[in-house]
Amino acid sequence: MRRLVESRRLRGGGEVLRGHHNTNYVLRAGPALALLLGAVPFTRLKYRVPLTTVEVVPRVWPRESEVLRVVCRHLRDVPPCLADLGDRSVHRYRTGRALDEARPGGTAGADEALMRGFAAFFVRTARVPVAELPALPGDWPEDGDSQGFLDWLVRFTEERVHRPHRDRFGALLDAVGVPRDATARFAAHHRCRTARPFRLLHTDVHRANAVLRGRRITVIDWELAILGDPLHDLATHLVRMGYDKHDQVRMTELWAEAMEGAGLTELTAGLDDDLAIYLAFEHAQSVFPDVMRAAIDLPADAAPEHFGLAADRVGRAVRRAREPLRLVDVPDREQVLDALRSWHAAHGRPDDASAHPPRRPA
Repeated sequence: MRRLVESRRLRGGGEVLRGHHNTNYVLRAGPALALLLGAVPFTRLKYRVPLTTVEVVPRVWPRESEVLRVVCRHLRDVPPCLADLGDRSVHRYRTGRALDEARPGGTAGADEALMRGFAAFFVRTARVPVAELPALPGDWPEDGDSQGFLDWLVRFTEERVHRPHRDRFGALLDAVGVPRDATARFAAHHRCRTARPFRLLHTDVHRANAVLRGRRITVIDWELAILGDPLHDLATHLVRMGYDKHDQVRMTELWAEAMEGAGLTELTAGLDDDLAIYLAFEHAQSVFPDVMRAAIDLPADAAPEHFGLAADRVGRAVRRAREPLRLVDVPDREQVLDALRSWHAAHGRPDDASAHPPRRPA
């Protein structure tokens, strides 16, 4: 089967969508491939090929196909995985337009109806039976241990994102004001006050992962799904959607109303205090992937405009992380530019597979 899929990919002609983690090839299933997949001939498929890049997000379930088997039983609009090919996979293609294409322009287009659609999605996700989900790592916190869940996320950021990449990116992080004890500073000043039951979380609900078909929202790409505190899912959504402050408040209200209306009031416990903790964590942890990705996305022959865009990206990430990480010396734009130029001179490689600007995530 893999040979058939690869032959279709190599013929080209379909859409290619590159995200931070995968390149997705939109293909038509020929008769032979359709028969093997149990699909209608010439239907559209999405072939996911992982990119070689830095690890910056937790994947507690290595095989997205196992998660999707559960998710698709309860969220029927989510496109299923049709074939797990080891490090690659074939998925049914969800027709429609990604929100970032259908309604481009940052926060523009995040109207009340769309936010209500997202709130309804979070309710449906929270109703997926936890008992049906794949097994979790042995060190996973006990159900309802919201502080233990936050501690796990902080440990992952330090032990899997920050520390392993310190040799390559340490000088750059130092230069832009992110100290070696950044995660310890966060942990010392941020604690969850309330316990909430754990539920399935998508953790990456943003414009490129939301497909519109009419007014219906389907959220795709479940490879980063985890089990944990529902406030974490809400916080990542609020930040990654690019909502302004007013829309963040309104989306939070709609989320809480939807949860309470569905009889899931226990998931909203401590919302006023603990959502701020998860928002702070999202800003704190994202400084590492944002700085590293800005650097590795610089092409080998980077021009001034490339460095300028990267500096803006880094500066924005550092400013957002300033308060949660207790950053003291935040450099100005020229200092960030100098830091990126120095890093690029020492580490930029023309054969770096992750050094190409990503296309639209999918």
